[in-house]
Amino acid sequence: MEMEQFLSDTKQNPLKTREDLARALGAVCGAVRPYYSEGGARLRLGSSCAHYPSGIAEMEGFSRMLWGLVPLLAGGFSSDIWETCLMGIRHGTDPAHKEYWGDIGDYDQRMVEMAAFGFALALIPEKIWDPLSERERKNLAAWLGQINRHELYDCNWQMFNVLVNLGLRRVGAPWDENRMHACLDRVLGFYLSGGWYSDGPNAHCDYYTAFAIHFYSLIYAKLMEREDPERSAQIKDRAGRFAREFIYWFTADGAALPYGRSLTYRFAQSAFWSSLAFAGVDVFPAGVLKGIVLRNLRWWFRRPIFSCCGVLKVGYAYENQLMSESYNSPGSPYWALKAFLPLALCGGHSFWTAEELPLPPREAVHVQKEPRLVVCSLPESGGVTAFTSGYPYHDGHTHSVPKYEKFAYSTAFGFSVPRGPYGLAQGAYDSTLALSDGRDQFRVKTQSESCEIRGKNIFMTWRPWDDVEVSTCLIPGTPWHVRVHRIRSGRRLFAADGGFAFPVEDGGIRYDDFETEACPDRLLVHSGRAACGAVCLYGAGKAELVHADPDTNLMCPRTVIPTVEWWVDPGESFWVTAQFGKPGALVRGDWEGAPEARLESGRLRLYFRGSLLVTLDLCGTDRENRIDK
Repeated sequence: MEMEQFLSDTKQNPLKTREDLARALGAVCGAVRPYYSEGGARLRLGSSCAHYPSGIAEMEGFSRMLWGLVPLLAGGFSSDIWETCLMGIRHGTDPAHKEYWGDIGDYDQRMVEMAAFGFALALIPEKIWDPLSERERKNLAAWLGQINRHELYDCNWQMFNVLVNLGLRRVGAPWDENRMHACLDRVLGFYLSGGWYSDGPNAHCDYYTAFAIHFYSLIYAKLMEREDPERSAQIKDRAGRFAREFIYWFTADGAALPYGRSLTYRFAQSAFWSSLAFAGVDVFPAGVLKGIVLRNLRWWFRRPIFSCCGVLKVGYAYENQLMSESYNSPGSPYWALKAFLPLALCGGHSFWTAEELPLPPREAVHVQKEPRLVVCSLPESGGVTAFTSGYPYHDGHTHSVPKYEKFAYSTAFGFSVPRGPYGLAQGAYDSTLALSDGRDQFRVKTQSESCEIRGKNIFMTWRPWDDVEVSTCLIPGTPWHVRVHRIRSGRRLFAADGGFAFPVEDGGIRYDDFETEACPDRLLVHSGRAACGAVCLYGAGKAELVHADPDTNLMCPRTVIPTVEWWVDPGESFWVTAQFGKPGALVRGDWEGAPEARLESGRLRLYFRGSLLVTLDLCGTDRENRIDK
């Protein structure tokens, strides 16, 4: 497809109607047509690699297109590449063909990709099963049936077995009912409360609750609501509860919260809302679901996320390998196509006939217990910032620490990942406290020894070294929030408390298009699109501007980070900073009305616009109001 035509079909698409959505999906899928292999079973979209072999990565690329194509065909639309897909299925499941996808083993990536075939068999058997010969059907069923003889990771992976067996059951092929229900019950056992699932035992709560566990289970609930009414009802009830929480992760203009791993799946962020409509869960009006999905798609299609040939690239708001995980191959981002599930709904469905509605009213500050977040919304701009205590464990995935352990995550400013181990520029330590005992290599919070949300404030304790204990009290808010650190150290340290990463070059915005205002204890950087600042409220800290290395931030390729820096002497000391971040043009009254810190009789009182935020006992006589607990 010519790039000019691709841009016309994507960026200029209003994405308001069912036909608009089908046209956008057609453009995205059409752009990959030249990259199918000769036999059609592999999709070669780039030269980078994942931790599994390139042949499996190419099979992954093939499979992930189905998440969009299947709803498209189920909704009565056609696709120019479907015949290529059928050819690929014939060859990829034929052990005698050179493009055979291969026999699988335990914990095999190909089991992840099998789920899309199960979904297709369950939803459009007349398009994927009926056109095959008897031999080809046996090949497909045999290749998929391997999933019942192998182990899957104890997380959302269990749902891949469920979808495969759901599809095999639909077409009358051999399937394993006991294994399907065991896998489904295992995932349902990850349930916590408030609609939240953890992605396995002692795992994070993140987008995997939304675009994996709820998404797959809602497909099951819709397709099995008569045969398995009890599980289906439970799944739908939990999804309704989750919807009331997850809605806080979205802004009025369609952006969603960049937090956690697998963010390269991009508009899969809104796939939960698509599956909610597909399953008929009546928690919000259809127009609200429609608005969230379509606005999120519009937000993404305005970003430079496609290559010059129209291929969706690894990254977030722009192409960026630095933020990716080891399991991100060139075809991985196409899990984003899950968002197109509403295309399976007929044109007369309420999702399509309803008027698009804005987000319903929400609390300005909302505590989410299970993901350990306090979510704050800016009503004027619609921006969302989530403050977190972090976790007492981490999963070991690439950049797991910056993806889960920073103090704040913002829809406007994103977050940053380190490019290297030396200095503040390479580390890009936004929204975190970085400590060094030599001012070259820094350590940050990798996990919390203790953490809790008390009221709407967050308390956490962590150890960067055995002889250094940091207790942090995080007081959420927008555009200001406050951090109080008690540091007990057996060594001299250099500390840097980073604020939000300010965008200084993104598209047509030039590097010199922002202004900086600084004095020793405070610094503000602003332009017509955003403002960020940092203030030292207590302690001998100095405000500096860190020029982060390129491509460290998920939202913008070049950023600067307002940072409060100071030296920590051995012993116990207290430090208080206030961080400012607001999308849009600077409002002087917001910046000039910074929080205040007053030391009164051994107690540190923090005020904001005359109101007392919190009182902390620095002398240790009032244990309830100590910084740790």
